[in-house]
Amino acid sequence: MIIQATTHTLDEAARDKKRRRGLISAVIVGAIAVHVAGLLVAGAIIVARFFSEPKATFEIVKEYRIPAPSREHRMTVARNDSLAPKPTFNDRLVSTRPTAFALPDMPKIDMQQLLPLDPSEIVSDQISSMVGAAGMGTGAGPGGAGSGGMGSIGLSFMGIKAEGARFALLFDVSGSVVNKANASGMPLSRIKEETISLIGKLPVNARYTLIQFVRNYKPFSTELVAATPPNRDQAKAWIETEWNESGMMAAGGRGVRSANPNGLPIVLDFVFGLQPDNIFIVSDGSFEQTTPTEQTRKVPYEEFEAQIKGLQELAGKEIPIHILGFQMKPNDKDFWRKIAQRSGGKLREIK
Repeated sequence: MIIQATTHTLDEAARDKKRRRGLISAVIVGAIAVHVAGLLVAGAIIVARFFSEPKATFEIVKEYRIPAPSREHRMTVARNDSLAPKPTFNDRLVSTRPTAFALPDMPKIDMQQLLPLDPSEIVSDQISSMVGAAGMGTGAGPGGAGSGGMGSIGLSFMGIKAEGARFALLFDVSGSVVNKANASGMPLSRIKEETISLIGKLPVNARYTLIQFVRNYKPFSTELVAATPPNRDQAKAWIETEWNESGMMAAGGRGVRSANPNGLPIVLDFVFGLQPDNIFIVSDGSFEQTTPTEQTRKVPYEEFEAQIKGLQELAGKEIPIHILGFQMKPNDKDFWRKIAQRSGGKLREIK
């Protein structure tokens, strides 16, 4: 009995030890399983995040722009203002709707009355009254057109009055004109004095040039110069030293320009390129030229008419052409009177 009881106790102890080992093994296995499961879940989350689209984010980005210095802008505007002429308004005062009354037109003022009196001009007017005042009129050219915003002025040259601000005076100094001027009692030396007197009376806002021609031509300047005191002195000196009454003008002379063919047509091309408001031509109305074949011919009327028409169209306005003629032939006088009238100019023959 004692032996059986001891054997039974040993069996229970062995079973308890075996049960404890099984419990420990189960705990270890369970812990390992829990860690493995946690690793798998964590790996799955990381992989899912890698393949999933990122969440939208919003960022505020500040941009800083430095404005251009206003000083440079003002300097550029000032530079442009100094280059561009200031606009002028020469239109009449008008009403935009009917009214119970009408404003009268502004009175016309003779600018010559505002200029200082000159004894030579008084003598010239007396001579003009003795030789007749046909064609003197008071016609007006396109006042101030193309003058760079300088406005319109008035002048009187050899009995012809004109309005504008840009003037070109052309003097035919060929032998025939020199002889006819002497025979008419108005030699070129007297016209020289009248020209100097005219330049001395021009206001500073006027622009002008002088051109002598036979078949070649000699300009005082290649552009219209302002009537400032230095330019007036320079023009008077040019007249005193370059005035030509010999009846000839060699192509190789100082300041002489030429072309082939030559004559008044090339002078007109040059003058219209200066965009004057008025053109004065002192001549006998008969113009010859040398052709490319070195032959002399009188320029046909139809060629002059076509050339002047084309130049007027190119200028975009009618530039008045005034003619001061000496002993003009009837056909020449009729033609140039028609040219002058079409352009708004005048013809006066000094007999």
